[in-house]
Amino acid sequence: MISRFYDWLESRVDVFPDSPPDQPPSRLAGFVWYFTRPFLPLILASSCFAISIAVVEVLMFSMLGNIVDWLTATTPDRLWSEHGTSLILVGLMVVVLYPLLDLIGESISHQGLYGNFAMRTRWVAHRYLLRQSMAFYQDDFAGRIAARMMQTALAVREVVLKMSEILLYVAVYFVSALVLFASSDWRLALPMLGWLVGYAIILRIYIPKLAQVSRAQADARADVTGRVVDSYTHIGTVKMFADSRYEDQYARKGMTRFLGTVYRQMRLSTGLSVTLTFLNALLIFSIGATAIGLWTGDLITTGAIAFAVGLVLRLIGMSTWIMWEVAGLFENIGVVMDGVDTIAQARSVVDRPDAKPLEVRTGEIVWQDIRFNYGKVLPEQTANVIDGLSLTIRPGEKVGLVGRSGAGKSTLVNLLLRFHDLEGGRILIDGQDIATVQQDSLRAAIGMVTQDTSLLHRTVAENIAYGRAEATREQVIAAAQKAEAHGFIADLEDMKGNRGYDAHVGERGVKLSGGQRQRVAIARVLLKDAPVLILDEATSALDSEVEAAIQQSLYSLMEGKTVLAIAHRLSTIAAMDRLVVMDQGQIVEQGTHAELVHRDGLYAELWARQSGGFLAREEVA
Repeated sequence: MISRFYDWLESRVDVFPDSPPDQPPSRLAGFVWYFTRPFLPLILASSCFAISIAVVEVLMFSMLGNIVDWLTATTPDRLWSEHGTSLILVGLMVVVLYPLLDLIGESISHQGLYGNFAMRTRWVAHRYLLRQSMAFYQDDFAGRIAARMMQTALAVREVVLKMSEILLYVAVYFVSALVLFASSDWRLALPMLGWLVGYAIILRIYIPKLAQVSRAQADARADVTGRVVDSYTHIGTVKMFADSRYEDQYARKGMTRFLGTVYRQMRLSTGLSVTLTFLNALLIFSIGATAIGLWTGDLITTGAIAFAVGLVLRLIGMSTWIMWEVAGLFENIGVVMDGVDTIAQARSVVDRPDAKPLEVRTGEIVWQDIRFNYGKVLPEQTANVIDGLSLTIRPGEKVGLVGRSGAGKSTLVNLLLRFHDLEGGRILIDGQDIATVQQDSLRAAIGMVTQDTSLLHRTVAENIAYGRAEATREQVIAAAQKAEAHGFIADLEDMKGNRGYDAHVGERGVKLSGGQRQRVAIARVLLKDAPVLILDEATSALDSEVEAAIQQSLYSLMEGKTVLAIAHRLSTIAAMDRLVVMDQGQIVEQGTHAELVHRDGLYAELWARQSGGFLAREEVA
């Protein structure tokens, strides 16, 4: 029965909702409420049980005082006849009611809230962040973003549960204690009131300082995580340049800043603890002195002294716990506020409310008088990265894009993929403005092989089928064979003994050579079979023998598709239908390879400067 009760609580809230997440509010209260709203019924139930438990605990101390009075005023042979029913009720309250309330309250908290709350927050925040623009990820560490997402989820949960359960429990506990003190003698409540005032003053002094330090600490912690992950992610570069000492200093700088916030927090914690201990000592002394004074004046009973002293000792024991819970609350508020800055950022590239799926019929692509400068405002008479560019690629046409580094070739591709929004002009695919269609449908219609191939830390089969999740194993293998990848894939074995297509290729595919990663990427695009194909240095990581082996596969891949190919190795795109030469964000030449060489312009200069088929590096003044 208990297990079914747990199952029922665990299933009260859908932890992984399918609906696309909206942008979380950028203010603290709205941000917390955004993630809390689905759990409100469980939180209210948990709060009710916290109140009930607090009242029962205080009543038990009151009952203790009554029992002392009964024992003082009654002989052993008359105790049960005069107070038997009351003693049984006290026993039932202690043995049955109190544990039952605690069981239900703890079950609601642990089974219904603790695990589900944090996980649902992570799920919703992750899905929102996953759909952020490319610029968002280019402006921050991936590790830092992930750390903030993970720690913010826990912090939101702690803020809500501490406020709804612990602080409410404490408030009811102290109010009940005051009422019972006053019911014995109003003068007994005075030391307690004085202690509460002092307690509030201590909170007012220390907690804002702890909150400020906690926010700085959360930022420093995320920074350390980002620095460490950055080093681990690029461990190949670190090893290649033999610069571990620089990485040590890079990490140490972040850790030193983090440690500085820890020192500040610990100093505040020491001061808080010592001040609270002194305040508690005053409360014990004043309550004891007041109770004895009232008893000597025959104003209260012995039971009232036992009740008052017992409850005060309990409250003092709780006070340190309460103080750190409140400090923890504000620490988590600092973490949440730090997380808001990352998670609640508006997306710079969003689908319009009426966006429809892209329908590719022929594959015509038109860049129409486009302007783009990554959102930067330039002085007058200064050209944008791309300024007033127009280009049309006819259906099924194969176009090669040529130019020096920084000419704007990759920017043109990124704008076609709508990684950034234009600052002027339009890009059309079959007459449809890509700004008005759904981003997922746009990118689903485009296959791309890049120079810097990134493979996910998953199996080879999952990487190849990434653009076409419903593909069968036979289709995956067929694509790998066309990309000349099947041979080496069959020989792969990871650290856990998985072989072939079930082997994990490691983060970013580091367990494969550059050429092997490139062939897996080509297999992925072959399987995706999108109507528009972009090749950005697609064969740059392949040696001549392998490139020749898959060249026919690339030709078959391009058949019937609109193709845009970028290459520094001009021989790989010389056979394209048309070559477009860019320089400083402008199109300066167009034509076939033979026409451009004969024209003796920029392309002819680049072709003449080729060495081994590669574009010579520009001289830097």
